[in-house]
Formats: sequence, structure tokens, C-alpha cells
Amino acid sequence: MTTLIGLSGSLRTGSFNTALLRAAAALAPDGVELRVETIAGIPLYDEDEEERAGLPAAVTRLKDAIAAADGLLLATPEYNNGIPGVFKNAIDWLSRPPADIKRVFGGKPVAVVGASPGPYGTILAQDAWLPVLRTLGTRPWFGGRLQVARAHTLFDDAGALTDDATRERLRRFVHGFAAFAAPAPAPGAARGEAAGGAPRGEGR
Repeated sequence: MTTLIGLSGSLRTGSFNTALLRAAAALAPDGVELRVETIAGIPLYDEDEEERAGLPAAVTRLKDAIAAADGLLLATPEYNNGIPGVFKNAIDWLSRPPADIKRVFGGKPVAVVGASPGPYGTILAQDAWLPVLRTLGTRPWFGGRLQVARAHTLFDDAGALTDDATRERLRRFVHGFAAFAAPAPAPGAARGEAAGGAPRGEGR
């Protein structure tokens, strides 16, 4: 089983990016779980508060979820041609303390998508994430790109993706990223297959 964490950079109830992640989860291939998490409950980063009280519970829970997952899918809005402050703030908390960055993000397969009512589909925000992901030591996936423009015409009032062409683009993206993030098979299992097929003891 490959486990992916989907993280939306919007707190809005009717967020197109959260809806995009829900659609992605429904399109994940067999053997892949895409679990949609939230940045809700993460306060503004304050080093004084961190020193006084430690990491907020919402931060600790999300750090552990990402560390345990095989990959991370960020769904980013775009505000004023850049990364939303609330999303960057969440990642800043997740990178604390610095000694824990490698456990949470080191070598982690990461992909970025985005949906926007505008005509460019968060392309600038997606580009702005690249130096952040590089700094955290992640392993970004460049095998696909998905910018969902004019999102208000593609989702219904309940947040369901209604556009078939966008759904197919999303399906291809999720399948490609899942293959990239999938853990390598155990060496012993690979040797067993090469040696003759059936696992020892099964007889067929």
C-alpha cells in the first residue's frame, strides 16, 4: 500500500483546492490511499510561543502523518501571485525544530497542484514552492503539472468536480505521482520472484 498525504493551503469551507484533493483521492489507483489532511488549527508561527509551550498538537499530528507517508501532495491557492501566507506558515511550523526536518521532509516525494478562479491556475504559486521544497530537502516530482484555471466553472456547489477533461488530467497526475512515490519493493521479495515465482512454502 502506498500512502499519500494531501494538504490544502486554504481554510475556506468551499475551497477549490480542498475539493481538488477530494477528487484526487477518489481517482487514486488500486493500492494507493490519498488521505486529505488540514492545516486548520495551526497558529501563526511565534518562536517565543514555541519555546514556551512547544509545538501545537495540530503541528505534531501533521508532522507525524507526513513522516509516515510515502508522498505529499500540496494543493496551493495563489494570493497576489504567490504562496498563501497561511500555507507557508503551516510549513514553517512543520519544519520545527530544524533537527526534525529530515525525518518529516528529507527525501520525501512531493508534488504540487492548484486550483484558482483565475485564468492561470496557480502557476506562479506553484513555482514559488520550488525553493521551499528544495530547502526542506524533499524530492519533487516533475513528471506532470496540473493548474486548474477557472475552477468555479469546474466544480458544483457541493464541491464535486464535474468537468470530465479536468478529471482525466487529475487522474493521470495522481497515477503518475503515486508511481513516483511508491516505496521500492523489499530486496528479498524481488529475489524471490526472480528465483522462480511462487513464494517458498506455497507450492503453487
